[in-house]
Amino acid sequence: MFCNRCGTQLQPNFNLCPKCGAAVGTSTAPAVPIGRLQRHLRTLGILWIVVGVLWIIPSLVLMGLSHAPHIMMGDEMFTHAFMPPMLLSMGAVFLAIAAGGILVGWGLMNHERWARMTAIVLGILAIFHPPFGTALGIYTLWVLLPADAAAEYDRMSQA
Repeated sequence: MFCNRCGTQLQPNFNLCPKCGAAVGTSTAPAVPIGRLQRHLRTLGILWIVVGVLWIIPSLVLMGLSHAPHIMMGDEMFTHAFMPPMLLSMGAVFLAIAAGGILVGWGLMNHERWARMTAIVLGILAIFHPPFGTALGIYTLWVLLPADAAAEYDRMSQA
């Protein structure tokens, strides 16, 4: 006698399969195959969150340096007038990129409707940031761009 769910060989007196826990003797519906998107979506979300967190580091460094430009650049008029706003602006841009990565990762992991298209756009932009951004961008497009991935993601987001 074998389990209808996992195929494990069973003793005649078993009521439950010791491997998967399925009831013995009852037929179960065939398992729905897990699609490529579902297999990779959690990993993709985690990678976007990690990249977002890593963008926080240069953001904080640039924002910190904006308050002390004379340490790095000297005491010139140009340094005092233009460097603090420029460093603060660059830090703010990096912080926005970090927030975008974290939000997209969270949205993908929670199957939010907006997250797929946002991740595709950020994936295209990430391609131009070698080497890790390029790899993440290609992986993002490979997972989310096919037409069957769009249909599968829509089903997942509606559930």
